[in-house]
Amino acid sequence: MGLFSLTQELGIDLGTANTLIIHNDKVVVDEPSIVAIDAHSEKLVAIGHQARQMHEKTNPRIRTIRPLKDGVIADFNATELMLRGMIKKVRMSGSLFSPSLRMVICIPSGSTNVEIRAVRDSADRAGAREVYMIFEPMAAALGAGLDVEAPEGNMIIDIGGGTSEIACISLGGIVCSESINVAGDVFTADILNYVRQQHNIRIGERTAEAIKCSIGAAVPQLDEEPEDYIVTGPNVLTALPQTVSLSSNEIAYALEKSLVKLDAALMSVLEKMPPELYADIVKNGVYLAGGGALIKGLDKRLSEKTGLPFHIAEDPLRAIARGTGIALKNIDRFSFLMRG
Repeated sequence: MGLFSLTQELGIDLGTANTLIIHNDKVVVDEPSIVAIDAHSEKLVAIGHQARQMHEKTNPRIRTIRPLKDGVIADFNATELMLRGMIKKVRMSGSLFSPSLRMVICIPSGSTNVEIRAVRDSADRAGAREVYMIFEPMAAALGAGLDVEAPEGNMIIDIGGGTSEIACISLGGIVCSESINVAGDVFTADILNYVRQQHNIRIGERTAEAIKCSIGAAVPQLDEEPEDYIVTGPNVLTALPQTVSLSSNEIAYALEKSLVKLDAALMSVLEKMPPELYADIVKNGVYLAGGGALIKGLDKRLSEKTGLPFHIAEDPLRAIARGTGIALKNIDRFSFLMRG
C-alpha cells in the first residue's frame, strides 16, 4: 500500500470572515467562513460564497452559521463541515486514492490550549493526518516578506475579521504581543449601529459590510475622498423605505470608538518592547496585514499617533495565507511551528 500513499500538503488560514487554502504555492480556495445547514436534517446545504448569498435571506428551513467567532471555533460541527467541504474542492481530481493530508493551520496568538485543541480536532475529523499550527502574526510577517528569524525586531499588525493581533517578532519568536477582539466584525457592527442611531434606518450585516469595504475610513480627512454610499432601508419607527447618503467622514466617526482600542493595544505592545528591538522598529517600520489594513487612512492615523512609519503589506487580505504557504514549504526549518 505504501506505493500508493500520496501526501497532499495544505496551508489553511482559518479566519473568522474568510477561509483561504494554499496548495502548491497557489491560493486554491478563498471563500467566506460560513455554512448553510438544513434545520431539520442538520445536513450541509452550502458553504462559502453560496452560503454567503443565503445569509440573512433564507427561509426558516435553512440556517446560515458563521462557525468562527473572535478568531476561535464557536461551532465545532459547522467548522468540521466547512473544512471538509473546502478541502473537497482541493482534492486531486482523478486520483484513485484519497491522499493523506498534511496541514499547517493559522491560529490567533492569544489562543488557549482548549482553543488550539478544538482547531486540531476539527482538522483531524476533516481528514488530516499531520497537523501543524502557526500563530497568525508569524504567518502575517512571513507573508509580508519579513525575515522572522533575523536577530532584529519586526512588528506586524494583523487586523482580521474576529481579532486584531499586534506582535513584535525577533529570532523566530514572538517577543511581545497583544490580541484584541476589535477587528472587521466589530467595525461592521459599529457601522450598523451608527446608521440605525443617526439615520433611523435598519440595515443588515451584509449592507454594513459593503459600506465598510466601500467607504470605511480611519481619519475624517482623506487625501482622496471616495464617493458617498447610498443606503436604502426601512425607517426604524415607520417601517417605510428611506434613503440616505453616507460619507467616509461619517464612517470614520462611527469607527472612532473601536479604533481608539486598537491605538491603546498598539501602545501597550510598544511599552513592553525591549529598547534594542524598539530601535529596529523605528528603522524598519510597522507592517499592516489582514482585511482591516484596507480601511482608508489607517496607516496615516497610526503613524500620527505613534510617530512610527507604517507600511501596508502587499495584498494584505492574502498575506496570512501566503505566510502559511511559506511555513508549509519549510516545516522542517521553522522551529516556531507547533505540532498538533
